[in-house]
Amino acid sequence: CQTHFSSRATNRAEDLSDSFLSGDEDNGGISNKNINNEINGNWLLTSSNSIHEARLKAKAKRRLRKNSSRDSGRGDSLSDNGDSVRGTITAPTSPKSKLLDRKSRLGKGRGLPKKGGAGGKGVWGRSGEVYGPDKVDEKDPNYDEAQENCVYETVVPPLDERDFEKTVTPIVQEYFEHGDTNEVAELLAELNLGPMQSEVPSLAVSLALEAKASHRELTSRLLADLCGPVLTHNDMESSFDKVLRELPDLVLDTPGAPQLVGQFIARAVSDQILSKSYIDGYKGRVDCEYTRSALDRAAVLLKMSMGGLRIDNQWGTGGGQRPVMQLIKEMNLLLKEYILSGDSKEAERCLRDLEVPHFHHEFVYEAIVMVLESKGEKTFKMVLQLLKSLSESSIITIDQIRRGYERIYMDIAEINIDVPRAYFILEQFVDKSFSAGVINVKLRDLCPCRGRKRFISEGDGGVVKLESY
Repeated sequence: CQTHFSSRATNRAEDLSDSFLSGDEDNGGISNKNINNEINGNWLLTSSNSIHEARLKAKAKRRLRKNSSRDSGRGDSLSDNGDSVRGTITAPTSPKSKLLDRKSRLGKGRGLPKKGGAGGKGVWGRSGEVYGPDKVDEKDPNYDEAQENCVYETVVPPLDERDFEKTVTPIVQEYFEHGDTNEVAELLAELNLGPMQSEVPSLAVSLALEAKASHRELTSRLLADLCGPVLTHNDMESSFDKVLRELPDLVLDTPGAPQLVGQFIARAVSDQILSKSYIDGYKGRVDCEYTRSALDRAAVLLKMSMGGLRIDNQWGTGGGQRPVMQLIKEMNLLLKEYILSGDSKEAERCLRDLEVPHFHHEFVYEAIVMVLESKGEKTFKMVLQLLKSLSESSIITIDQIRRGYERIYMDIAEINIDVPRAYFILEQFVDKSFSAGVINVKLRDLCPCRGRKRFISEGDGGVVKLESY
């Protein structure tokens, strides 16, 4: 068996040698010594030297693939034998890990960032670098010598009549809320009013005619502060001329417009916005009845000012801007006038004109004090009827009524010193107020009561006292 196995191995070796020899004969008769070391990309490990050379070549190929971008930039490549070959330039390819690398990929330089770190997406230069003005290149074909001395400015187009009303009306209405004339002057200075500059006073006056008395006072102050810094005296005169011409239309919305415009003119003359000869300039050449009425009203007020009337306070002061003592005095006068006339509608109108809804509790307080200090039942019934009317019309809120009654409850001890029957009258008035729906049960139960005197005492011998309080 061993002889048979050895003979089969010998036959295989001979067959391999024959096949190699036949291949060499086809390639031109090359001998066994010159057989290539590589067949179909596989290295033939025939000796230790060939193994070492194969390792070197494989290492060279790996280095070539790893640094292909840098080596290809220099135009060098490696052949299969490991020798460098020049002149073959291939497109650089970088791995994904190199995408965000800002170093040069050409293999030149010292490995510093491109453009000294001033390049890249969204970068406008090195940090801290300040750019100076660009110099004009006179050799530029688009160079124009006339543009070299140009000065560029922001130009605001002048307002026309439609845009003027849309722009200035919100400014004036907002001024009625905050009352700051300096802010209005700044806003108007930013606008290019142009020929519409003289329309500002007439627009403000027309808006004030439909507003409250406090807003008219604010308008007079606004005109006095704008005359000079923003508007001229000629603008004021032309604006009031326009208001006088438009009086027939203003009367349709505001029946008392002629008297109000006359007061505006008198106030303007007093504030030296209009000249003293402004009214005299219309004498003998006025055909409109409303214009004549306004000028007559202004002339009368100016004559009264010479006798001591203060025109600068003719509109009064806004509700919250008036002193507290002045408001209390006006409320007392309102109540006294109501007791004499009995006109609750007029009393409601006067209370609205005070423009102090947050101070209506004082009105309730003064009304009840007037009832406690009165001697007859007329004041009792009329004040109760007035409070019921004001409560039903919501002119005086429930909270203000509650605060007024609570203040009376707190001060009744002091009031009783001057009015001995104050507790008794207050109890009756509180009961009637509850029956009329002015107050609720909780507020009625809070009413204080003074301790009653005993009808019979021990030292009186059983005699019943006539006074029970």
